[in-house]
Amino acid sequence: MKYREILEQYWGYSDFRGIQREIIDSIGSGRDTLGLMPTGGGKSITFQVPALAGEGLCIVITPLIALMKDQVANLRSRGIKAAAIYSGMKNADVIKALENCIFGDYKFLYVSPERLSSELFLTKIKRVKVQFITIDEAHCISQWGHDFRPAYRRVGELRTLFPGAPILALTATATPEVVKDIQQQLGFKEENCFSMSFERKNLVYVVRNTENKAKELLHILGKVQGSAIVYTQNRQKTKEVCEFLISQGITAEFYHAGLAPEVKDEREEAWKNDKARVMVSTNAFGMGIDKPDVRLVVHIDLPSSIEAYFQEAGRAGRDGNLAYAVALFGHADKQIVARRLSDNYPPQEFIREIYDEVCYYYSMALGDGLNCTFEFSLTDFCKKYHRPMHQTDSALRLLTRMGYLEYVDEMEYASRVRFIVDKDALYRFRGLPADYEQLVNSLLRNYSGLFTDYVFIDERYLSRITGLSRHRMYEIFVSLRSKGLIAYAPSKKCPVITFTRHRVLGDDLRFEREVYDERKAMFGERLNAMIHYATDDSTCRSTALLAYFGEKRADGCGRCDVCLSKRETEPEAHASEREALLSLLSDGAYHALAELDTLALPRETMTMLLRELCDEEIITIEGEKIKKL
Repeated sequence: MKYREILEQYWGYSDFRGIQREIIDSIGSGRDTLGLMPTGGGKSITFQVPALAGEGLCIVITPLIALMKDQVANLRSRGIKAAAIYSGMKNADVIKALENCIFGDYKFLYVSPERLSSELFLTKIKRVKVQFITIDEAHCISQWGHDFRPAYRRVGELRTLFPGAPILALTATATPEVVKDIQQQLGFKEENCFSMSFERKNLVYVVRNTENKAKELLHILGKVQGSAIVYTQNRQKTKEVCEFLISQGITAEFYHAGLAPEVKDEREEAWKNDKARVMVSTNAFGMGIDKPDVRLVVHIDLPSSIEAYFQEAGRAGRDGNLAYAVALFGHADKQIVARRLSDNYPPQEFIREIYDEVCYYYSMALGDGLNCTFEFSLTDFCKKYHRPMHQTDSALRLLTRMGYLEYVDEMEYASRVRFIVDKDALYRFRGLPADYEQLVNSLLRNYSGLFTDYVFIDERYLSRITGLSRHRMYEIFVSLRSKGLIAYAPSKKCPVITFTRHRVLGDDLRFEREVYDERKAMFGERLNAMIHYATDDSTCRSTALLAYFGEKRADGCGRCDVCLSKRETEPEAHASEREALLSLLSDGAYHALAELDTLALPRETMTMLLRELCDEEIITIEGEKIKKL
């Protein structure tokens, strides 16, 4: 079956967008391939279509469990067999998923990178016919990437198991240095990268200097209508900003990683369905969120890198219509952002002390601990040892990169259900409301073993097939438990620490240069680049962002605060240039765009003039022709 026919059959699209087809042809021909596609570029199509066209399974490695579950549910809803293996699953459920991939003609297996080190996974996956391997968020494999994760380095083990399976690496943000490193780390047989332009012509980037961010935020929301996201750097602030907006008559919700899954779903749905205009969130919100009509993204706090800012700002205007990305910057922000260097890379002596204290926390003797796993409370630990939470969290992440332990700050344990009455008693139980019956029947149709043991369930999938919200399903499960029909353990998230080496003394920890010194320096450079972006009032915002990712442009966007400021400071020159252009078009006839070269205007100036006059509906441009209206 042809690629385009698959696209139309399963997704209803008549043709591919951007560089989707080039990537599909490349991986389909067996070549290792890297695809750089900004947020909203349609990355999933580039591996789902060729996988359906070929024989065998596509392994998809992604760190985003919520996105993993959502894509699996989406594929199943289209009649495509897909499974996922992630943190919190029991061995029996992992085995079942892998057996389905071996014998059940499954097309996709989504796996978190941490699972790649599991002996059970590696033993079973050998028996699967693997077509190719997809690595999402591929910048995580590069130590120069802004979100480096050591677990991604285990992808090499899959290359050893399946030497004939090509790799498709996908990412939305990568500098030229990271692009090169990704291909080296994954052992590409040849450099082979396809890249979309990072330019978003419909997205206007703005930096607002203000000492009253709340007032400025209200002003912006008043000027720009439509759905909005407001990003903050901490959880408490999401709630505070949300309450402030509500007090001003603006419908809003707040969102962060610490919320219960059903609460997240409820708030996400309220925002997606326009019941709440604004979502105030940490960076936990946005990945996999497909809302094309976001008109505004505001950063109350600057992120720690251009990569993060570009990705988050890019969630605006995915429908191609005009949208705005605004960063608010105050006098104290430069110091606040710079302070993140010491917060994220605390002194080595501090890290040694944290390691020793974690060992004391679990009464771990010298030479013991290898592969021991414990639930971990950061709050309790910091209270017991009088440690600052942010720096302690950073120290644990650095110890993970150093290989002494593995710290997972939010291990997700899926909900579990077991029927505590037999089938006959269940069917004799009458009078349940229709939505109760619907949920019970869906459980019985989609899960086996419910009458003999606890079974992990996927609420996202059940919500999709029943049409019930996660919150409503939770209410039904609690009610069924109170009626004595089921045993129910809701999903939970809990931090986990695993000792990946035998315990040593903190004084004996080895700080490899590439893990600490080099990454600290790189993090500092990213912070400086973010500060420079916010404080540079001479370079077009879009031009500055494109340059960071190695893409050049000769002119400005004509719409950002820098371009508009330049226009205002040169009013006389601008007026004469505008007059000259309109004079050339004064006959009202169509002119070739090439005729504008006779005005001898700089390209940046010409671009701004044309955009300005088009916006004012004074001129129209059709193909290579232009005329005055």
